[in-house]
Amino acid sequence: MPIWNPEYETMTRPDLSELQLRRLKSTAAWVYDRVPYYKQVLDERGVKPRDIKSLDDVRKLPFTDKTALRDTYPFGMFAVDMEQVVRVHSSSGTTGKPIVVGYTKGDLNTWTELTARIASAAGVTASDRVQMAFLYGMFTGGWGMHYGIERVGATIFPAGSGNTERQLLMMQDFGTTAIVCTPSYALYIAEVAEKSGIDIKSLPLRVGLFGGEPSGEGMRDEIERRLGILATDNYGLSEVMGPGVSGECEHQCGLHMAEDHFLFELLDPETGEPVGEGEEGELVITTLTKEAFPVLRYRTHDLTTIDTAPCECGRTLARMRKVRARTDDMLIIRGVNVFPSQIEDVLTSIEGIEPHYLIVVDREGSMDDLEVRIEVAEEIFSDVMADMVAFTKNVTAKLFSVIGLHAKVRLVEPGTIERTAGKARRVIDRRSTD
Repeated sequence: MPIWNPEYETMTRPDLSELQLRRLKSTAAWVYDRVPYYKQVLDERGVKPRDIKSLDDVRKLPFTDKTALRDTYPFGMFAVDMEQVVRVHSSSGTTGKPIVVGYTKGDLNTWTELTARIASAAGVTASDRVQMAFLYGMFTGGWGMHYGIERVGATIFPAGSGNTERQLLMMQDFGTTAIVCTPSYALYIAEVAEKSGIDIKSLPLRVGLFGGEPSGEGMRDEIERRLGILATDNYGLSEVMGPGVSGECEHQCGLHMAEDHFLFELLDPETGEPVGEGEEGELVITTLTKEAFPVLRYRTHDLTTIDTAPCECGRTLARMRKVRARTDDMLIIRGVNVFPSQIEDVLTSIEGIEPHYLIVVDREGSMDDLEVRIEVAEEIFSDVMADMVAFTKNVTAKLFSVIGLHAKVRLVEPGTIERTAGKARRVIDRRSTD
């Protein structure tokens, strides 16, 4: 498949490092001169923009986290006057004040270019008809991918999220060849189609661009099997851009990172020190070209690995592993560290379990209680009681072998667990309300 911007996507590592350093120096000066928060923090550290002389000097710069962004709400981190801001997006604000981000015309052009790369890497061309089943509004996902797909030249259907019956009607009537949504919503679309007697595999749909929530290879396999498509993953976050930070090509061997626009570090989340090549660490991102809302060393809390070897597709940009876990979504249950992704990997490996589950953590007295509710195929749920008990014991044993805890496994009928057009809710931790 063609590479959208070979000038940058196939740069040599030395040329890329030179470009990154030049842009890092410019960004450090930009935020020092224009963002009071960064000037104060840099002055407190005794660091001036001129002190950035190598890429390693990024470690002289301060970390940025959500606390700083919320403390300066709404526009305190903007580096330009509002007259130069042509669009504003924000997070949902469900855990406090929302994080507000702004874009200049130049930022929007960069964003569009980067999401065009993502779309092109997934195989979208000017001949495609792309159905956007992401939420629009203040969420960055829908808008970010929308303009990149338009730049590629494809026809876009801005369907928005929800109303699954209408989504399926559009697929049938409009000849949709590509869909953009969360992976969990893609599975729900498949489920509704099956119940409605619609054979999605007979439609022109051939590729999906999925993001907005973590998902494992088991879920990808299920999407590809039930929809008959190539499923690609992409990654982004509002604080540094939105979608466009990285995305998979057709080889599905890691997400190509936009290293010409972002400087990526992979650090030990406890010590803040770099991890070794191939080791898992927390992804930390410094924007290199953002004008309205540049950020230094933003702690994403996302855990991944990075591979700098060139890809079969010809791109030389580093690739990150799909994000499956975050440092802040780790559950500590009876003193054991448990990531929801570990549980998902076990469940998706067992035949008969539907790709919908809910983890419920509660406390009975002084003891934590872990319950995993899973949807199972109709034939398993209707089996004799002895068979269902044996199935439950098998799931419980496999979970214990991975997480080291005995979970209470509860089988529920298909369609019982709530579906959503946005991010799927996978965990309910009731201990926080005690």
